[in-house]
Amino acid sequence: MHSIPHSIVGQTAAMRRLAQVTARMGKSRCPVLLLGETGTGKDMAARAIHGVRNEGPFVVIDCSALVGPLMESELFGHIKGSFTGAAVTKVGLIEFANGGTAFFDEIGELPLDMQGKLLRVLQEKEFRPVGALARKGSDFRVIAATNRDLAREVEKGMFRRDLYYRLNVVNIRLTPLRERKEDIPLLVSHFLAKHKGNYSLTGEVLDALMSYDWQGNVRELEHCVQHMVALNSGPLLHTADLPSTLQNHIRAQRPQSMAMAASAQGPLGYGPQVQIPSPSPHMAASGPGSLPLPLWEVEKRAIWDALVYTKGDRATAAQILGIGRTTLYRKIKEYSLQI
Repeated sequence: MHSIPHSIVGQTAAMRRLAQVTARMGKSRCPVLLLGETGTGKDMAARAIHGVRNEGPFVVIDCSALVGPLMESELFGHIKGSFTGAAVTKVGLIEFANGGTAFFDEIGELPLDMQGKLLRVLQEKEFRPVGALARKGSDFRVIAATNRDLAREVEKGMFRRDLYYRLNVVNIRLTPLRERKEDIPLLVSHFLAKHKGNYSLTGEVLDALMSYDWQGNVRELEHCVQHMVALNSGPLLHTADLPSTLQNHIRAQRPQSMAMAASAQGPLGYGPQVQIPSPSPHMAASGPGSLPLPLWEVEKRAIWDALVYTKGDRATAAQILGIGRTTLYRKIKEYSLQI
C-alpha cells in the first residue's frame, strides 16, 4: 500500500488509487494527461507526480491565460528589440522548465498554431525565442491537464491529433468531490490549517457541506472555508457563516425536512416521535397512570426530541417546533441541553 503524498488529501478508494498511480508515474518521465472537472485538483496531482523525484523546477503554464500576440513570447521568450516594447531579453517558460517538469494546465485552450509549435518542442527538445536566429535546448518532463474531452476536440478539428497522442501516454482521471464526500471532513481540516484558522464546525455546518453537490469541486470547498474564516473570529463556525450558495442549499432542503417531520408526527401532531434513550433521570418517560408532567418538562422533551430528530440542526428544529430560532437558542441554554 502506497502512502498518500502530503499534497493529496483524502482516504477514499479513489484517492488511494490516485496516490498509487502518482507514486508510480513520479518515478518515470513519460508524459501524463490529467483529466477531470474544474477544481478537482489536477494541479495538486501534477505537483505530487513531480514531487516523487523532485528534480528540477516545476513550471506551471496556464494555457487559458496565454492570449494575444505575446503568447509565443511567454512560452519561448524573446530577445531585446525583437518587437515594439521588447526593451530587454526575456526567458520563456519552456526554457525555465529545462531539467524539470512543465505543467500545461488547461491544454485544451491552446490555439492550434501554438499546438504545432509545442509539438515540435516535445519532439526535438529545441525551441527558438522570438526574434532569435539560434535555437535553444530544453529537456523537460511534460504533464498536461484539461477539463475538456480532448478525443472529441480532436474529432472536431480543435486539437491536433499528433499532439494528443504525444501527451496521452498515460492518462489519469480525477474523481469529482460529489463522488467522494467521505473526504470532506479531512479536506475541511486541511484547509482550516492551511489558512491558519483555529476553528471547528457545528454539526449543522458539516451536514450542509456533506449534502451539497460541489459543482466547483475541491476548489469551491476551499473557497467556502476561506469565506467562513473571513466572516467569523471563531472558534466555532455556524451555518450563518456559510456562503450564499450553501445558505440557499440549506433553505431548499428545509421543505423536505419539514415533510419528513410531518410524516413522523403522532396522531395528535405533537412533533416527531423519536425513540431515544433518556439523557438523564429527570427526563425519564412517565408511565401509564402517572402524574402529568409539568409544562416546562413537556417543553424540554419536545425541544430534545426535535434536536435529536434533526441531528442537531437547530434551524430545522425551530421550524418543526414552530418557534423562532432565537427562542430555541434561549431555551437550549435555559434547559442546558447538549446534543
